[in-house]
Amino acid sequence: MLSTSMDLAAMAEALSRSADFRVLRRLTPRIVSSLPAGQGTKTGILLDTETTGLDHRKDEIIELGMVKFDYLPDGRIVGVRDTFATFNEPSIPIPPEVTAITGITDEMVAGQRFDDAAVSAFVDEAVITIAHNSGFDRKFAERYWPIFEQKAWGCSMTEVDWRAHGFAGSQLGYLLNGAGFFHQAHRAVDDCHALLEVLDFTLPTTGAPVLAVLLETARRKTVRIWAEQSPFELKDSLKRRGYRWSDGTDGRPKSWYVDVGESAVDDELAFLRTEVYLRDVEPRLQTLTAFTRFSCRV
Repeated sequence: MLSTSMDLAAMAEALSRSADFRVLRRLTPRIVSSLPAGQGTKTGILLDTETTGLDHRKDEIIELGMVKFDYLPDGRIVGVRDTFATFNEPSIPIPPEVTAITGITDEMVAGQRFDDAAVSAFVDEAVITIAHNSGFDRKFAERYWPIFEQKAWGCSMTEVDWRAHGFAGSQLGYLLNGAGFFHQAHRAVDDCHALLEVLDFTLPTTGAPVLAVLLETARRKTVRIWAEQSPFELKDSLKRRGYRWSDGTDGRPKSWYVDVGESAVDDELAFLRTEVYLRDVEPRLQTLTAFTRFSCRV
């Protein structure tokens, strides 16, 4: 005889109380509700895109998903205000490898186009946009909808030190499992609902929700240091230290660079002067904030 939902729930509850078992529950999206504007309550957007490729300059968005949510100054999520999900037919057939990952086919997107006005209206009141890889999603979003250039952005993948909080990785599905759920991955709005639960998860190391940690990090200024004309033979040393390569596109220097907190700038300059250039230099510095970080404009 098949167990009823009540029986299954009771079994899951009993297992979860044992140190020998972990229980993962299928993620059920939170109910959208009309929320009163409380004192200090702010509105954020969770965003995810599915695309035909990885190059924001030429590849196209085929699906956009967003969840609009309200939160308090301490990072506690109050509830979901609205959701947004739409397909877009690209100018080329969807590559088979993209369909294999996302499940999105040419038939699903046929004849569909983004409503640009609807997208802009949805995000207009939000004070921050959060993605699980903002270095990817922000560049695509800005290319399609200029309103995202004016928004503060946060990245839940890179702006939370997951290892310091006891997690072995930063993949969204893995983090969601840590919060006690599983979901259908690689569909835009489903990933947004998953990210909402991850951000609402209380970190045992701090007793605060993940969103509080993310917001604190996003508010800090960082400095991008360009190691222009650094010796080629030192590229491996720069890579080990966290430097990344810019190929000179989008008006940026063709150079190695690293992003560090303001307090780490002096140490990084000392490294470049003593280990890379072997002389006194003044590298190019860029100050980044949540309004410019992850953008293709910097």
